[in-house]
Amino acid sequence: MSNNCDFQQDNAKYFKSYEDFDVHQLMLNDKSRIHSYKNAIFASKDKFKDKTVMDVGAGTGILSVFCAQAGAKTVYAIEASQLAKIAKEVVIENDFSDVIEVIESCIEDVELNSIDKVDIIVSEWMGFYLIHEGMLDSVIFARDHFLKENGLLFPSIAKLYAAPCELPSFFDFWDDICGVKMRCVGIEHRRVKSLKPEVSIVENQHLLSYGNLLMWLNLYDVTVEDLNLLSGDNTVAICKKDGKCQGICIWFVVEFPDGSELSTSPSCEPTHWKQSVIVLPNEIELCESDPLAFKLTLNRSKSNSRFYNMELTMLEADEVEHEIPCSCNMTKCVIMRTYIEEQESNAKNLSENV
Repeated sequence: MSNNCDFQQDNAKYFKSYEDFDVHQLMLNDKSRIHSYKNAIFASKDKFKDKTVMDVGAGTGILSVFCAQAGAKTVYAIEASQLAKIAKEVVIENDFSDVIEVIESCIEDVELNSIDKVDIIVSEWMGFYLIHEGMLDSVIFARDHFLKENGLLFPSIAKLYAAPCELPSFFDFWDDICGVKMRCVGIEHRRVKSLKPEVSIVENQHLLSYGNLLMWLNLYDVTVEDLNLLSGDNTVAICKKDGKCQGICIWFVVEFPDGSELSTSPSCEPTHWKQSVIVLPNEIELCESDPLAFKLTLNRSKSNSRFYNMELTMLEADEVEHEIPCSCNMTKCVIMRTYIEEQESNAKNLSENV
């Protein structure tokens, strides 16, 4: 019983936090977020025309309005917080009272026979490092209980990426403060910061490798159980330039049925999600083409199901399997790469001589 009470208290705090209008102004001011959803919905007008749609975690109701503007016949805007009352006013203000029905409830508490099955589910469920806040659980519940067979999900694919990066504000900053060295302060600062992910904007120029795909989620078949423990394979990042690995930068990309994407990569326009960064206590000197190996694991917290414990393990690059061919400078990879190139060259010459 106590676990259920704790879960209800966690939920109450979570939904209460979304009654802060500053939070919604921040999200609505995120042009990448808003335009990605609007463009994906409007690019699929033929799929929304005269269809029944569910918006899970509707908030102010803007995605529901987009769906109505795209021609949906009925939109169920599901919102568990008190913001549902504001969403109803937004619906009235935009003259969609005959299309959009705002339901003030958790999706898990909506009676199964109280609404029709839906053709499409839209939801902006992503949190920091993709799954923080655990809202994807509710989308999965909606999918399993309310989505018609062969129905659509917006978004439908979610991907998590990581790359080693430099973090000057955590390292270089402490070398010289107006002529005073404070490296000892920097060491303690990094020790504290390394205990949990830092949400920060990482400049693209500070990435030491291209994005490495850690996890790929197909939202049509992923389960809540799958989300309890997410662990990518051992990752080998190949440095694209000389530098100092001072942290691991993490970002996500979601893909819509029309093929368009919403990306929180450092190479894209900054979003309110920024990036999640694991600060390393000590930097690692790297040269161009050096491999850096690590493993990232996300384990759902037992004390709060909306949070995750993130574990980063740095690995010995020569002890883990590399892609074939691999572009790193390790001897075994150089030999393999040379061998493949020779075989391809021989095959090409043979083909030309036939």
